[in-house]
Amino acid sequence: MPIHDAIIIGAGHNGLACALHLASRGWRTLVLEQATTPGGAVKTAEVTVPGFRHDLYAMNLSMFAGSAFHAEHGERLARHGLAFVPAARPFASVYGDGSTWLGLEQGLAATLARIASVSPRDAEAWQALDARFEREAPHLFGLMGAPLPSWAAARLLWRMGRALGLAGMADIARLLLSSPRDWLTENFESDAVRCLLAPWGLHLDFAPDVAGGALFPYLEAMAGQRFGMALGQGGADVIIRAMVAALGEAGGELKTGVSVRRIEVSSGRAQAVETTDGQRLEARRAIIANVHPRALYGPLLGAAAPANSARAGKLRPGPATMMIHLALDALPNWRAGAELQTFAYVHLAPSLDHIAQVYNQALAGLLPAEPVLVVGQPTAFDPSRAPAGKHVLWVQARVLPATPQGDAAGQIAAAPWDEIKEIYAERVLDMLERHAPGLRQSILGRCVLSPADLERDNPNLVGGDSLSGSHHLDQFFIFRPAFGRSRWRTGIDRLFHIGASTWPGAGTGAASGYLLGHDLT
Repeated sequence: MPIHDAIIIGAGHNGLACALHLASRGWRTLVLEQATTPGGAVKTAEVTVPGFRHDLYAMNLSMFAGSAFHAEHGERLARHGLAFVPAARPFASVYGDGSTWLGLEQGLAATLARIASVSPRDAEAWQALDARFEREAPHLFGLMGAPLPSWAAARLLWRMGRALGLAGMADIARLLLSSPRDWLTENFESDAVRCLLAPWGLHLDFAPDVAGGALFPYLEAMAGQRFGMALGQGGADVIIRAMVAALGEAGGELKTGVSVRRIEVSSGRAQAVETTDGQRLEARRAIIANVHPRALYGPLLGAAAPANSARAGKLRPGPATMMIHLALDALPNWRAGAELQTFAYVHLAPSLDHIAQVYNQALAGLLPAEPVLVVGQPTAFDPSRAPAGKHVLWVQARVLPATPQGDAAGQIAAAPWDEIKEIYAERVLDMLERHAPGLRQSILGRCVLSPADLERDNPNLVGGDSLSGSHHLDQFFIFRPAFGRSRWRTGIDRLFHIGASTWPGAGTGAASGYLLGHDLT
């Protein structure tokens, strides 16, 4: 059996990005994936009706399109079929009683006009925020794409201080520590603008009153206004298919349907992996685990896990998520306005108080009476995902309990997700029907993926947490997955850890895989 330079456990997009970068530098790389299909949380499949392609989990590829990995390897990936579909209207929110909405689109003038229609004062505040972003963006994105801790990050902070001054640095520090509600209330007077931005905090486990959550609505709003949203042509898995093909061209290898039982460690150094079918595969330079820390510091290392790794192994999951995929005769007939059909994402989030209530219900183990919904309309921009004139709908219910203990509405008895997922999906469809009358009559097929289904398909999504670990401040920056385990180190020589549970966290940017690959070469 040949000895590889690097063995990567897990063919999610971070694992593939790392493998491709190493292979492009001449490393002999092998990627092992326990599932039959690579991609992790980036998968596209026909799960409803033949001919309808659904992004099972991730849909938004903006982070990948704008990533350092794509900047370096984009031409190679394009040769293997990578293509994006731009969405100039990235997101909107329906708020209040469901009859009103506000959307963000590419271009400052268009977005300002929309905001001015609900609050001229908020339009002025938005313009000021846009000017602030122009000053801060190079520094913020540079920091988010740097290893932590590192001299590179230190130099970025130094340059940030020189450029922005003490007051500017204080503004950023305040932003990083603020809750979404505090930041939104300070900057905007209208519920419309607040409800437009607040749901983005929930995408990363930041309810309105959780400290540290203001950064993400800020970045999503400003980046969306400048660049729109990038979707994968034909489905999000276009990035996976391109990376797999490019990896093969570069001499790397991917094996699916292969599960790793343990990582062999000798004299403090990772030597090999043992698969469940009894193979022993040696790695000459690195073993890279693209897995949840519970798996890495649990069964994969067993007694070989360093004594100080317990905190990393206890990385706290965020609340769970349900996915509902619909094959439709037509796009939703939105009660709030037909123009909503032209946005990639539509958030159904009535108010900040409603978002906070949903979050608290989920944390208490209750099925939310009315979860926040993220409704994706990819075929509004990419008709190739469905037969002519037909559509797919991507529906994400946020946030839910991993193990239901009851129902906030008092209608569904506590039971495992496998027993109640279709019942709860009916609640979600009822919500959609109220916001888009006639939707049920348009449904040609549906697929419901509960939190339990998410974890079964991808063990990194512990408890159905699509983030592979909450992004609260005690689990972010140098604390992801734990202090002393940043820079993808594990405390074991030649063993490294990447993925959404490591810095810089969840999303489709492939940053941890690429940055480690860059570090190693």
